[in-house]
Amino acid sequence: MAFESADHAKAYWKENLSLMLKLLFVWALVSFGFGIFLVDVLNHVQFFGFKLGFWFAQQGAIYTFIVLIFIYIRQMNKLDKKYQVDEE
Repeated sequence: MAFESADHAKAYWKENLSLMLKLLFVWALVSFGFGIFLVDVLNHVQFFGFKLGFWFAQQGAIYTFIVLIFIYIRQMNKLDKKYQVDEE
């Protein structure tokens, strides 16, 4: 992976870190916020026959994490192409 300049490398990593922080925020919100802290409030809502807080704690956080992985892959491929460091 060779960048055109040090400025391109710095901008690339800045965008990469920004993306990671956004995705980590979503993961923390779903895992800790919905699955732990707001579980009592969410349990008043039914989702596929289960209490929503329970569902987030048991399944929703896992599904969200898998979706976040695919979002990260797609966004990083776009970022690699933008800075011309893709593998193709």
